[in-house]
Amino acid sequence: MLREHLKKIVGEKGWSTDAAVLEPHLTEGRGRLRGETLIMVSPNTTAQVSEVVKACARESVGVVPQGGNTGLCGGAIPDDSGAQVLLSLSRLNEFRAIEANDFSIVAEAGCILCDVQDAAKSVDRFFPLSLAAEGSCQIGGNLSTNAGGTNVICYGTARQQVLGLEVVLADGTIWNGLRSLRKDTAGYDMKQLFLGSEGTLGVITAATLKLYPNPGETTTVLAALGSASDAVELLALIRDRLSDRIQAFELISDRCLRFVNRHIPDITLPFESMSPWFVLCELAVGEQNSIVEDAMADALDLGLISDAIIAKNKAESERLWRIRHSISEAQKPEGANLKHDISVPIGRIEHFLARGEKVIESMMPAARLVAFGHLGDGNLHYNIAQPVGADGAHFLQAGRAITEAIYDLVVELGGSISAEHGIGVLKKGYLEQYRAATELDLMRAMKTALDPHNILNPGKVI
Repeated sequence: MLREHLKKIVGEKGWSTDAAVLEPHLTEGRGRLRGETLIMVSPNTTAQVSEVVKACARESVGVVPQGGNTGLCGGAIPDDSGAQVLLSLSRLNEFRAIEANDFSIVAEAGCILCDVQDAAKSVDRFFPLSLAAEGSCQIGGNLSTNAGGTNVICYGTARQQVLGLEVVLADGTIWNGLRSLRKDTAGYDMKQLFLGSEGTLGVITAATLKLYPNPGETTTVLAALGSASDAVELLALIRDRLSDRIQAFELISDRCLRFVNRHIPDITLPFESMSPWFVLCELAVGEQNSIVEDAMADALDLGLISDAIIAKNKAESERLWRIRHSISEAQKPEGANLKHDISVPIGRIEHFLARGEKVIESMMPAARLVAFGHLGDGNLHYNIAQPVGADGAHFLQAGRAITEAIYDLVVELGGSISAEHGIGVLKKGYLEQYRAATELDLMRAMKTALDPHNILNPGKVI
């Protein structure tokens, strides 16, 4: 019997069928999906992962890899058949090597993101991947979804942080590609197949990650603006003045701040009056705050901003960032939300926002736009909250037409329907709708080649 065999592979502490233990692993973060599992196994070595996958492959049983289960598209949740095996990577949480002079670290898939950041700090290095869930998300999941976060403008997405991978393939074979080379043109770059594939092509068990020089002291600025186009102009101005020292550049609508003020009790908004838009940026300027002050003064003279707060110390900076990181939490008490993780070219963001607002007004005037995101890389979380007092389930059902209209606009402007959250289950149909047949055929060909019996995260992505 497969379940008994899996128990022997992972040992007494490496499995569970207990309903209470399984519950948080079977439910998607927004509560929109729930699955069942034959058993959850938690291997603590790559060899055990290999044996688990081999056993499931022999029985043609689906394997669903899961990290911190912080994803937002249902990519780490088993289906409701109860026949799939849930493969938790949480016990694969060792740092195999930290090489300060090589600017690299080898982390197993279950390492929590903030622990990777701290490990880098311990050798006076910097790991730039940073997102709101960094206290619970795991690096394997970050890589399997090609996570983005706040520092993409300077360092790129999770994909750009990877030098090498260790992956368990669909037949249980272990591919060891844990190289730390910056230059390697010996054949295909195999690791790129698995990054962003959401566990459908192979199970990432470890990664060699890039580290960077410690950026030192950074300065945080929160600026108030009259329009999103002003934010694009402000980004251009700061880039001209500070070049590659922009660590993050976040666009936030006024409704986001009002929701935070309403629902997060220990946060105080820093401005006395509201503006339509705000920008939160992080700048690596050391002690040269005068450069930032001069840039903000020029932005004020040009009418790009109406006010700005420059954090005086780390505590003030953390308070400003907490506002940004609390937006998603503050949306929940407002009822159901249509969430769109989209990207468009930076120069077309204001055009997208203007047209998108007209789409919402024409289709559901009482719906409330909650827009924020990483303006520096063109990624917006374009969320729409239900009208006050509306029925949430009815709103989500009616909102499917709004979502399609928003995606139509995104694609028309040369954008993507998924910037950093992946496809999973919830966007699978949209991927097939908005990507060309040739591209989809290539994806299916890769899936067939690497997982011919469709046992790795079946039903996800493609």
